[in-house]
Parts: sequence; structure tokens; C-alpha cells
Amino acid sequence: MPANSFSALIDLNATFGALFIGFGVSCVAFGVLSMQAYTYLRRYPLDVWWYKCLVGAIWVLELVDQAFIGHAVYFYVVSNWGMVTALLMAPVWSLVLQVAIGAAVGCIVKVCFGLRVWRFSKHNIPVTMLIMLGALAQLGSAFYFTVKASIDIKSLAQVGELKFIGSIALGLGMATDVVTAAALCWFLRHLKTGFAKDDSIINKLTVYAINTGVISSAISLSTLILYDLMPTNFIFMAFYFVLSKVYANSFYAALNTRRSVRGVGTENDRTTVPTFLMVGQTTTFKNEAQDIEGGPMFSTTLRSQSEASGFSPREVPRDPPLAAMPPMHYQRAYDYDYPKPQQVKSWS
Repeated sequence: MPANSFSALIDLNATFGALFIGFGVSCVAFGVLSMQAYTYLRRYPLDVWWYKCLVGAIWVLELVDQAFIGHAVYFYVVSNWGMVTALLMAPVWSLVLQVAIGAAVGCIVKVCFGLRVWRFSKHNIPVTMLIMLGALAQLGSAFYFTVKASIDIKSLAQVGELKFIGSIALGLGMATDVVTAAALCWFLRHLKTGFAKDDSIINKLTVYAINTGVISSAISLSTLILYDLMPTNFIFMAFYFVLSKVYANSFYAALNTRRSVRGVGTENDRTTVPTFLMVGQTTTFKNEAQDIEGGPMFSTTLRSQSEASGFSPREVPRDPPLAAMPPMHYQRAYDYDYPKPQQVKSWS
């Protein structure tokens, strides 16, 4: 196709304009992400080291992802200003690699939330494995898309030829998000104990799981539909630029809202123990006095003093309530055999 004819068919608003808008929105999302990372490091300095490494790794990946997006936008909008024929060239390397990096961030976050499902479901292996396999399958599809785009695509206008692989990757990501949100809601519902505080925590976690799943699934679905219906423009790229940052922000939000979900603690509180199990567990104590008298047993709820972020939870031991303590037998004052007072001899 001649360059002049091709230029007449190109809508700059739907191509270069979409790239520019997507870059701007992703910059805002990256700023929010960076603020959340800083808040985490300030609020939870005593979290385990691998938590901090995970937070740092996600932030570094998103930094590289944002740098690649910026480089691609600069290449098409500034370096090739007014040259619509740049779309006839092979896609710039940064735009291709950005697909793989965004998928890697999404996979990490999905695996972390899959471990959360594993904990809340009391080690339900089939559901957890379904989430893990979905996350890894999406990552593999995205990597395959990146390799194919680097080798086979000779023009950016031909990106629609990889529609099948791209649709599989986006569809797997959306399906994994839906399964994760549904599993969290289902298993959290079965963790309700009847205690008002515990049920309130469960309700907050359920709402958060639904909101997170809806947002990420909506962006994935929008990207999938736009890519399938309009592969010749770059509106779907604008949505994909933001998708990985939505995943990263949801993960950081899960870490930073631990105290608000539990309803205790402040930013200056340093007594956190990493655990993702934010729900109290019911333990039964037996009152010896009631047992002797034939009285009933009673239950109380022991809660972890952690602010709930870890994926390998553990309980913090607490003293049992006073009612669970064995009865103390105190002697009355007149039960003691006090020594008799001795008479003091007078020297007079």
C-alpha cells in the first residue's frame, strides 16, 4: 500500500493519541503505586524480609514497564513526529517487551492471591491449583505472544495477526481474576463465626475481593474486546498499559489496609506479625469449676495480634480469659492459726 494511501486511512486519535493517553493514565497509576510502596515500608518495617523483597520486586518491574511505555510513546510521537509510515515499520522493541513485563507482574499478584485462597479455604488444593495454573498459563501465553511479535511481525499494523494468542492470554487473565474473587467470597462466607467483630472483618475482606476482581476483570475484558474488534488501532494498548498497575496496586492495598480491616493499630505500631489470616479462630476452654459442678463448657475467640498480611500465617499466643482460669481457693482471715501475742515483762 502506498504511504499516502495508508496515511489517509490512519486515525491519529485512535493510534498515536491512544498511546499518549494510555501513557498519561499509566503515569498516574504508577505514582499511586509508588506511594503505596512507600506507605508499606513506613507502616510495616518489621514484616518478614521476603515480603519486602516481593514489594520491591513488583515496584522495580513496574518501573521498568513504565520506562518501556515511555520509550515507545516517545519513539512514535516525538522521534517520528508526523510520520504515519512509522506504523509500517516493525514494532519498537520496548513496546513488545512491555507485554511480557506486564504479564509477569500480573502473574506474581495472582499467585499471591491464590495463596490467600489456599489459606482461607483450609488448604483446598484443587481450587488453589486452578488459580495457579491459570496465572502461569497466562504468563506463558504472554511470553509466546512477545516472541512471536518480535520474530513474525514486520509492521505494527500487523499486530492483529496475533489476535488468537493475545485473546487467549487476556481471556486466561480475566478468568483467573473471576475464579479468585469467587473463591475468596465463597470460602470467606464459610469462615463466619457469629461473632460481630469477626464477621465484620470477613465482610470487609469479601467486599475488597469483589472490588479487586471486578476492576481487574473489567480492564482485561475491555482490552480483549477492543483488541478483537479493533486490532488496527491502539486503544486496546492504552488499557493494557494500565492493567499491570491495577494488579500491583491491588496487592499493595491488601498489605497496607491490614490495620484498617482489623480495626486496630496505628501507623506507628511496630508489633506486627506477618499473617494473611485476618479472621479470629474459635478455641474452647474448659472451666474446672463448672466441670466439677456439671456446668457447660464455653467458647471464646482468640485473635491473632498481627495485622494480617502474610501468606504463611501463625497465631500469637494470648492469655486465656479469667473465666477459663482454674478456681483459686483463698483462705479466710480466721482460717489461719495466728501466733498468740507474748506478754512483755515489766522491769519496774
